[in-house]
Amino acid sequence: MPLVTTKKLLLDAQAGGYAIGAFNVENMEMVQAVVAAAQELNSPVILQTTPSTVKYASLDYFYANVKTAAENATVPVVLHLDHGSSFDLAMRALRSGYTSIMIDGSHLDFEENIKVTKAVVDACHPSNVSVEAELGKVGGKEDGLDGGEGNPNTDPKEAALFVEKTGVDSLAIAIGTAHGVYKGEPNVDIKRLSEIKEAVSVPLVLHGTSGVPDATVKECIARGICKVNYATDLRIAFSKGVNDVLHDSPDTIDPKKYNAQGREEVKKYVMSKIQVCGSVNKA
Repeated sequence: MPLVTTKKLLLDAQAGGYAIGAFNVENMEMVQAVVAAAQELNSPVILQTTPSTVKYASLDYFYANVKTAAENATVPVVLHLDHGSSFDLAMRALRSGYTSIMIDGSHLDFEENIKVTKAVVDACHPSNVSVEAELGKVGGKEDGLDGGEGNPNTDPKEAALFVEKTGVDSLAIAIGTAHGVYKGEPNVDIKRLSEIKEAVSVPLVLHGTSGVPDATVKECIARGICKVNYATDLRIAFSKGVNDVLHDSPDTIDPKKYNAQGREEVKKYVMSKIQVCGSVNKA
């Protein structure tokens, strides 16, 4: 089926008390794996690319990959720009056919974040393309993203004002998760999440979820998270599959052989997280 936007999917998830898994993809095999997992579990799914991933290939390359996978699937598939770093990149993704755009102004002050987010919303909404923003800062360092030190968590009162002034469709919040590999178990501020949920009506997004215990993710979903992002663990899964083949058969020279095993590992991982999100048979 054709690519879809996130708006209805996330509102349905919000009403139904589940979340949609959003998975960062780096190559054709990971695209195939994510969509195959969603297809097998009859789940909606979101595929994402970051600015550094887009720099490695291009928006058009990833659009072509995901569009092809979606057209051969019977479940809703979204192509989302993750952590859009500028208005220009957001507009290029819009023109390339991305059906969901994140503009990440969390590195700006509050008023500048509102300004750039509203500009992206105003540009995307006439095309019925959904917009996600971030308020507060998700910590950690990965893939060109640097949350810095001592990052503030999202303030519920600021969140309400931010959503009102920007018209954003979903909001990524900072409640203690971080990008990259955790050194210990993350300290997720569940109480703050509940306070934010009471303050805003739009679907909420959890970033930095790789490595967060499944029970914690489920609790976050129960308290209002509607989109759950996974990136690091997909890379780990793909690399494991490749390394397993090369370890067992070091003379392997056909990329299809080790990439296929990487694809299988990603598929297994994505299926497990779709089940955590509770979106099985929600397509």
